[in-house]
Amino acid sequence: MRRRSFLTLPPLAATAAVAATNTDLPKYRVQSAYKPWTNPGMPGAFRGRVASVHAPKSIDVPTETVDVPTVQEMMSRGMLSLTGEKDLRTAWLRFVEPNDVVGLKVNCSGAPGICSHPVIVAETVRQLIATGVKPTNIWIYERFKDQMDSVAYNKYVPEGVHILAASSLRDALNGYDPKTYVEVDFFGEEDTRSNVIRQVAENFTKIINIPNMKDHGASGVTGCLKNIAYGNFHNVARSHRFEKTNTFSFIGALAMVEPVRSRTVLHLMDGLKGVWHGGPFSPTKDFRFYPAKMMFGTDPVAMDRILLDIIEDQRKLKGAVSVWNRSPEHLIRTGERKSGPNWNRFIREPGHIEYAATLGLGEYDKKKIDFRSITL
Repeated sequence: MRRRSFLTLPPLAATAAVAATNTDLPKYRVQSAYKPWTNPGMPGAFRGRVASVHAPKSIDVPTETVDVPTVQEMMSRGMLSLTGEKDLRTAWLRFVEPNDVVGLKVNCSGAPGICSHPVIVAETVRQLIATGVKPTNIWIYERFKDQMDSVAYNKYVPEGVHILAASSLRDALNGYDPKTYVEVDFFGEEDTRSNVIRQVAENFTKIINIPNMKDHGASGVTGCLKNIAYGNFHNVARSHRFEKTNTFSFIGALAMVEPVRSRTVLHLMDGLKGVWHGGPFSPTKDFRFYPAKMMFGTDPVAMDRILLDIIEDQRKLKGAVSVWNRSPEHLIRTGERKSGPNWNRFIREPGHIEYAATLGLGEYDKKKIDFRSITL
């Protein structure tokens, strides 16, 4: 029997830039019986290293059709660049073994407009199987069934691969582990617990994170950290109910929870298309753009630091306010009907990435990031 353990995460000492705007952080109480690995998956074997593969032929912009052979080459080149290996199977064996039960954490919050693309997910499955992982030991998973169903991953992967939604109803708890959670009171809400997905705690031995490149109205961007944090827990939207949110610290606090931190061994960021405003959703093409790239790494902070520049550059190109803008002049007040890239419901918190670095989740300093860029 595993002994239950309790951990309180106090606000850690952050850099001056981070601390300047966040001096009163919530106190998080973590309950988990899972012990961290000696070398946790995050930041992993390649702290501070990001491999990027850009392939203009990977997606046809007018139709958003994805070219399968190009994506296959992107995946292979990216894995080899990240690991420094010459053989693809050897590269994958740095992260998984044939007997592992592998969870693929997809992002479907913007589906069907934008999500972890089925072609990328299918190629990940194909390469895992080629490494020796059985199809029945591969699980593609997300929180909500309606979002998963809109993508239809089952049409792209071999028989035996599991497609899992943690809950069919938004408030249902049956797919979550009652023994592993983070407890925090943000504003006196009735339900103060966020439980981890049950399969993450009880079944998966490794997790591969497949996020998108997206702006986020509350957190600034949503990439590796937010997908592996909010995407693995119940009852997280309460952190951004009001214009001043708690996304700054909540994302990192959730990503630190065991077994999520230790078992998340690889991040494959889908940047075939992205969202520069209005994320995480994308009901129309108005705010989409097409980087036609993928990024590979074990360090979610380093990858999200690169993502932050990608989103910020696109917003500048479109004449939109910075994700760092904290002026109340750009907030949409209750009852107001304003729209466009210079208006937002929340004060964005892109500083959540640097804060996660203070927790030990990765490298934020761009001067220390080993960025390996390939163009096909």
